[in-house]
Amino acid sequence: MKVFKFGGASVKDANGIKKLVQTLKKVGYKNTLVVVSAMGKTTNAIENIIDKYFNNKEELQSAIQDVKKFHNAILIDLFENENHNVYHQVAKIFSELDVFLSKNKSPDYNFVYDQTIGYGELVSTTIISAYLDYVGLKNNWLDVRDYIKTDNYYRRANVNWETTQKLITSQLDTKVLNITQGFIGSDANNFVTTLGREGSDYTAAIFAYCLNAESVTIWKDVPGVLNADPRYFENPQLLHKISYREAIELAFYGASVIHPKTLQPLQRKEIPLYVKSFLNPEASGTEVSKGVGLEPHVPCFIVKKNQVLISLSSLDFSYIVEENISEIFSLLHLYKMKVDVIQNSAISFSVCVDNIYNNLDKLLQHLKAKFRVTYNENVSLYTIRHYNDSAIRQLEQDKTVLLKQLTQATVQIVVK
Repeated sequence: MKVFKFGGASVKDANGIKKLVQTLKKVGYKNTLVVVSAMGKTTNAIENIIDKYFNNKEELQSAIQDVKKFHNAILIDLFENENHNVYHQVAKIFSELDVFLSKNKSPDYNFVYDQTIGYGELVSTTIISAYLDYVGLKNNWLDVRDYIKTDNYYRRANVNWETTQKLITSQLDTKVLNITQGFIGSDANNFVTTLGREGSDYTAAIFAYCLNAESVTIWKDVPGVLNADPRYFENPQLLHKISYREAIELAFYGASVIHPKTLQPLQRKEIPLYVKSFLNPEASGTEVSKGVGLEPHVPCFIVKKNQVLISLSSLDFSYIVEENISEIFSLLHLYKMKVDVIQNSAISFSVCVDNIYNNLDKLLQHLKAKFRVTYNENVSLYTIRHYNDSAIRQLEQDKTVLLKQLTQATVQIVVK
């Protein structure tokens, strides 16, 4: 069994879907499960729908129509017969979205987010499955919500591995080409949950683990894992081989090419992960497996933007000790802040966080009761694995450094 994952960039239009078909024909699709993300920027567009639902009802229908038109244009490009059943299938899915938004009574943003955001994956896989049939690649469309079961920690759900394992091994026919959605699952009450942004990679790893797959391949529009994001850094290099340990380190620090949770289940069963280009499917790409730490051994640059740097000091110049740090972390957990850097001295404590749940004001109000608090929003966190002096100088050039922390293999720098 092989597991393939195609991201949104690889299926952003009709040509991308045709390339997906060409890729399957070139590399083979026997005993294969294909996990697919939402098309192009659909997830962002649905986030806009959610925003309009809560904050600007007058523009809600216009935002929904934009998403419908985008997918309809792809349907027209793929299917000559406008009476093809896929048009009705897609219309039905969007109808379900309309019904939810009109009947929902919950004011919980995170709940509404998870019930809404996965429609991008449901539509993309419906279109792709129909197109594969259309060109002669018979396949089985799976609703991933029937297989991956989680708790109800909306927007960052935790997998119930025992139940998920039973469902996948007992219900999935591994002898056929299967198509399913990334990113989403469901809880014990069958409400939709999500595995975190970019969670489709994790979906592929979950299926691979439960199926004892031969390998997982992530198909992207880049040649493999690069030592830097080409959107932010010049002249990135292809990394040919990465160990599980090194890849987990890179993912932890925010390397966007691999989801942080993806590697753990693969490492446990030593299932190799390949990152390849759908533009050149026969190229070797990057292999993540047991063995070589990093090949070639070069500095790896990672950037996380829109971070918040919070600096605390005691009101009476007393030491910040274990009791204080424990309280700080309890509050960070309470307000769902993802911590990316920690630095402390005798009377100060700094932390760089990702405010994805928009709880910063509540957190600061709580902290100010016991600490002197300063903070900087919209800062950037740069991480260099296997740094050298030249790499640090290059990164710091023309930037205001707010925090810098070095360990043996990693330097992290927060800049404004």
